[in-house]
Amino acid sequence: MTLKKIFPILEWFSTYKKDWLKGDLGAGLTVGVMLIPQGMAYASIAGMPPVYGLYASIVPIIIYAILGTSRQLAVGPVAMVSLLTATAIGSFGDLSVEQYVMYAILLAFLVGAIQFVLGLFRLGFLVNFLSHPVVSGFTSAAALIIGLSQLKSLLGINIPRSHHINEILMNAFHQFDEINWISFAIGVVGIGVILLVKKLNKSLPSQLFAVIFGILAVTLLGLNSGENTVKIVGDIPSSLPGFMIPNLDLNLMNSLLPMAITISLVSFMESIAVAKAIQSKHRDYKVLPNQELIGLGLANVVGSFFQSFPTTGGFSRTAVNDQAGAKTGLSAIISAALIIITLLFLTPLFYNLPKAILASVIMVAVFGLIDYKEAIHLWKSDRTDFFLLVITFLATLTIGIEKGIGLGVILSLAIVILKTTRPHVAVLANIHGTHFYRNISRFEDDLIIKDDVLIIRFDAQLYFANTTFFKDKLEELVTKKGEKLKLIIIDGKSMNSLDSSGVHALLDVINTYQAKGLKIAFSGMKGPVRDAMRKGGVIDKISFDHCFMSLQEAVDCYEDMCNDTPKEKKFNKFIEQSN
Repeated sequence: MTLKKIFPILEWFSTYKKDWLKGDLGAGLTVGVMLIPQGMAYASIAGMPPVYGLYASIVPIIIYAILGTSRQLAVGPVAMVSLLTATAIGSFGDLSVEQYVMYAILLAFLVGAIQFVLGLFRLGFLVNFLSHPVVSGFTSAAALIIGLSQLKSLLGINIPRSHHINEILMNAFHQFDEINWISFAIGVVGIGVILLVKKLNKSLPSQLFAVIFGILAVTLLGLNSGENTVKIVGDIPSSLPGFMIPNLDLNLMNSLLPMAITISLVSFMESIAVAKAIQSKHRDYKVLPNQELIGLGLANVVGSFFQSFPTTGGFSRTAVNDQAGAKTGLSAIISAALIIITLLFLTPLFYNLPKAILASVIMVAVFGLIDYKEAIHLWKSDRTDFFLLVITFLATLTIGIEKGIGLGVILSLAIVILKTTRPHVAVLANIHGTHFYRNISRFEDDLIIKDDVLIIRFDAQLYFANTTFFKDKLEELVTKKGEKLKLIIIDGKSMNSLDSSGVHALLDVINTYQAKGLKIAFSGMKGPVRDAMRKGGVIDKISFDHCFMSLQEAVDCYEDMCNDTPKEKKFNKFIEQSN
């Protein structure tokens, strides 16, 4: 493996063009400006002081720029991962701020370590267990929870932390008479500013305009003291994150591990999805999933030594980064540099930032993640996936974040198992005037259906979990054919593999129906299936004389024998090697 494979930064750095600098510089500054309010807002979702959102926007970004394969992906705090962080640590009950931060930093270390190991052992395929309907349902529910959780900041009231929307809404309703209407007005105007700027120009840092409005409103109207006080961010430390080794307490790590695994997979799926979407617009590089796991993993691991909570690639910032002209990872490094400058010199400017503005930033960002269009699409195209989405959505809202996505994954696997244990089985017949054979339920009017021949196609691998279904379905079809049936042809074009249980099932079928005077033939069996049949004794039982390359050859051979035609046999002996 070359150094460029290990450190993808060498790939683009060695071929860097002067023309790219303008795009990287503009995009880096734009995303950096956007990241300042977003980082502080997402830190509040995670339940941490705003400054930790800026801390999480430095080291992870730089590490990913060195090790990641996407040249436009904007890594840092994101709403979904911040919510999952709050969920993981919130389960520990009342914690001091110092303890909470320590747990979040350890969580980042665990998430990064898991992602790094998955990438190192090329296990990125595990993310496929999170099916698209599950992710869509979970994301929409989580977005709703995140958005409503910001009511306390938008309305200026004290609502206990909760990840159940019924509790959030009930607590907000009970405190209706305590709403700070000035705070509410600032938040609503902030939402309006963000939406208006986005409509005018998507590449502009709309959140920053809302932040400027909020700071000016508080400063000029004196809303940080007196009767009309609104909640503000207050002091933000003017210093860089110090080096600190995470508290590697084994008991605590064991408690955080289940949620760390969830965050690892969910955050990687979010990141790889946006990285591939953006990469499709660029032909000068390729996103490598396992290297992405390594890059994101080490970004979190190294970031945890500099007081970062879990991070990943974000949708909105990546889109802005690409639209602003980013060509390489240099744009990300420039964004991190801007955050460093902010922490060193500009944090006093954010003292009067209303928390209602941070709430407006979060609400606009997350409500865009509610994917109702996917639900409508699935209702029209795939009802099973639609109900999977709805169940995951409702479960996440009612029984909790981690249980909701866990239930979704379990249901996804259950559906996969169900479909492989009861796969599609087609009865085939000849299309009139051709050598093609098709499903009689789809081409009934154009087919020649013979009473003495049954041709079935089993559309799945034949293995221990579906052998009983295979035999029962075959028996059902044989019984339906009646006494005129003389030949059963099993078409293996859709059968990709055969285990020992499948071999035993075929031997049972051969013994059962040969004892009844029926002939058994096989057609179109693939190389690996033929190998299993030969090694398992199926070929010895029926000989190659009953194995054919095509259905037409099997039917012709049967009809020649029935008519006692002295023609040369039309079967083809299978070669023993796999295709």
